[in-house]
Amino acid sequence: MTLVAIILATLAAGIGSVWLAALFMRLGLGGRSASVGPQHLLSLAAGALLATSFMHLLPEAFESQASAHDLFATLLVGVVFFFLLDKAELWHHGHEHSHPEPHQLVQGHDDHAHAHAHAHAQPREGNEQHDHGHAHHHHGPRAGGWAVLTGDSVHCFGDGILIASAFMADFRLGVIAAVSVLAHEVPHHMGDLVVLRQSSPNRRMALVKVSLAGAVTALGGVLGYFLVGQLEDFLPYFLAVASSSFIYVALADLIPQLQKRLTARETVAQIAWLVAGMVVVTLVSGAAHAH
Repeated sequence: MTLVAIILATLAAGIGSVWLAALFMRLGLGGRSASVGPQHLLSLAAGALLATSFMHLLPEAFESQASAHDLFATLLVGVVFFFLLDKAELWHHGHEHSHPEPHQLVQGHDDHAHAHAHAHAQPREGNEQHDHGHAHHHHGPRAGGWAVLTGDSVHCFGDGILIASAFMADFRLGVIAAVSVLAHEVPHHMGDLVVLRQSSPNRRMALVKVSLAGAVTALGGVLGYFLVGQLEDFLPYFLAVASSSFIYVALADLIPQLQKRLTARETVAQIAWLVAGMVVVTLVSGAAHAH
């Protein structure tokens, strides 16, 4: 029963996030001029990840017989490990894909400013340019598309293992982890679709490719089920590693993109969406616990 739940949850998080991203783009959401823009989605995702880590995964790990010192050491090593993976371009989410206006998504002959998953500049007040500092580039959008799919598959595989670890500890934790992964993968996959649609005019094929990468989450979930099942005594440490992944993504990838000069109204909206992410996790936790 647990394995079935893991497979369903990982498919929902991996493929469901891709289809949800495509739906948002079709509806014109996620663009800079949309009522629900990339800043809102990133804030929601960051709130969900932080709430999942600090309010659920870590408390569950510390309720075990494992030493608090060892768990904190595992958390520290995990953060450093994901930093190193990020440096190797294997864990970087690339949420900073430019999200052009809906009408631009159709134009395959636009400039290749979005061709690489990790480089772009956004306008700020006073015509300043805020550059995320990724100076490396692939040769053309096609190479960038394969880089996106490769990195995406590796990351989705890791997400599957993390979701499985949460399910092995508690069904409720597994549901919460899956929802959090889904939330932070939506803006990521929106960027992926932008890049792939520029390398090919076939929108459906871009959706299929990203969906296949998302399906790798289920493979990670199955492996995680058998791996964690054989190492049940180490489950608290798996939860600490899962927490370190979520914390790293939220603090090193998502929140830095929210640190920009905004109006008071935009700042309030940003905070509201951040809190909304935490509330969603709390509601999901309550519903799963009742179930």
